[in-house]
This record gives sequence, structure tokens and C-alpha cells, in this order.
Amino acid sequence: MALIRITPRVALPESEITWEAVRAQGAGGQNVNKVSSAIHLRFDIAASSLPETWKTRLYARRDNRISRDGVLIIKAQRHRSQEQNREDALARLVELLLIASIVPKERKATRPTRGAQERRLAGKSRHASLKRLRSERPDTSD
Repeated sequence: MALIRITPRVALPESEITWEAVRAQGAGGQNVNKVSSAIHLRFDIAASSLPETWKTRLYARRDNRISRDGVLIIKAQRHRSQEQNREDALARLVELLLIASIVPKERKATRPTRGAQERRLAGKSRHASLKRLRSERPDTSD
């Protein structure tokens, strides 16, 4: 059983990926109607051997390629040959999994400095006085 290396610690068995050859869309001459050169890569996230944290981050991405059933579908049709499209789909899967492996930094709550607050309030009052000056009309009741 072949393994697809994602990181030095995480590898994916190739048996967890299903491939389907389909006809590519778009231009391609007479060949496009005869040859199934595009590839659909299907990867069931829930049934995979990925770490649970990775699965959670994949679901959180809200990616259109992830179906309601939790199956990631990647369609590769950039190249004319089926083998190149297969490699392209696999590379895109690995790229997506690498993104899911990154632990997001936790946000530290900060407060604006006193100087920043004062500058903000000064700018607001400047703007308010400018608007007040614009709205004041000269008295023309003579």
C-alpha cells in the first residue's frame, strides 16, 4: 500500500483516495469527446486517517469542494493527459491538507493606547465641527 507523505509525521494511505476519469470541459478538438482525461479525486474526510484537528480545520474552511457528506472533491482538467491531471489533483489535495495542518495563532485581546484614543476623539470632534460649520447658514432675514 502506497503512502502519500503530507508532513514528516503524517502520511495518507492511497487507498483513502478514489479516482474517477471523466471527460474534460472546454476546447480540445476532436479528442475532447473521446477521451476521459479529466480526473475527479474524492477524499472522505471523516473516514480518513487524518488527525482530528486537521479534519476540524478542513470542515471549518467552508470550501465549496467539500460536499455535505464531508467528501472533498477535486476536479483536475488543466492538462491533456490523464496522468498529469492525476498528479495535479494529488498536489492540490496535499496543498489543502498542508493548509489544514497549520495551527492558527490565538488572538491576544489588546486595548488601544491612551494616545490613540485621544487622537481618535480629536479627529471625530474636528470632523463634527467641520460638518457644523457647513450646516450653519448666514442669517438673511433683512
